[in-house]
Amino acid sequence: MNGDVESRLAELETRLAFQDHALTELSDALAEARMEVARNTENLVRVLAELKQLRTLLYADPGNEPPPPHY
Repeated sequence: MNGDVESRLAELETRLAFQDHALTELSDALAEARMEVARNTENLVRVLAELKQLRTLLYADPGNEPPPPHY
């Protein structure tokens, strides 16, 4: 009977150690994913700002354009 309790306790300790290790790995993966999302967000904001700037350069206000030569 005593050996049965010890083997069950050893099994529970093994499972706990495995779950603790898995939880640590998941926590690290989540932290890395959050950092990647933050980097991607920063990149997206920068690219959108650059695109907006390019649009204003490429598509100037037509009211500021000189009239065509046939006028």
